[in-house]
Amino acid sequence: MFFVFVSQASAQDFYILSAGAEQTGMGNSCIARPGFWSSFYNQASLAFQKHSTAGINYENRFNIRELGTRAAGIIIPAGRATLGAVYSNFGYKYFSRHTAGMACGMKLSGKIAAGVQINYFLERTPGEHTQRSALTFEAGMILTVTETTAAGFRIFNPLPGSLRKNFLPSSIQSGVEVKLSRSLSVTAEAELATGGKARISMGLDYCILQRLQVRGGFRSGGEPFCFGLGYRMKMVKFDFGFMIHERLGITSSASVIYEFNTK
Repeated sequence: MFFVFVSQASAQDFYILSAGAEQTGMGNSCIARPGFWSSFYNQASLAFQKHSTAGINYENRFNIRELGTRAAGIIIPAGRATLGAVYSNFGYKYFSRHTAGMACGMKLSGKIAAGVQINYFLERTPGEHTQRSALTFEAGMILTVTETTAAGFRIFNPLPGSLRKNFLPSSIQSGVEVKLSRSLSVTAEAELATGGKARISMGLDYCILQRLQVRGGFRSGGEPFCFGLGYRMKMVKFDFGFMIHERLGITSSASVIYEFNTK
């Protein structure tokens, strides 16, 4: 029953890969914001990744070990296109979900980037029917409106109900990022999923020192307030993010990202 309550508390993103700690600190408002974990949240963001990069992320939901999510990903530029692979594991031995994805993104023009990702889900639960799996896809686009403004769009499992043979919901998201200065950027995003209400999220990222960033965010629903920190050391980047649920407490997230061939 507890897992049912948790799934209802976050039903719209229950099957969607948790973005990294940077995005957690901004309320997961990252649909138009390029970044390592954003590349698996909107695959068009892959087109902006210039270096081969690997990362790991751990999310501790409500400080309960059984609700932890572990994720690892890698991004490799390959000519005009950029390729990515990601894997995540949620839960524990009696209730677990494994997600694997292969993604590709590229610039279609000077102002338009697009990407697509194939996902495989494997879910194990106790009881008579102990395992179920599904294969689906998602796609995204980023439009550079001006030098300081970008708009993003993403669809997940975009099949009509009459054709959808899996247990996964469908969702659609759109959002913007505006760079107010070289140090400050803000984001806003809207999401609508089958079986759920529309969700609004907003975030900000402020670079207070050359290597240190502070973040804040807001999400409609049960986890309204978010905040986080980021610190870069040449090729390595550390991020920490937190979401506060009004009833269940704090969800914390930590990421480490390593960029290869960075001068």
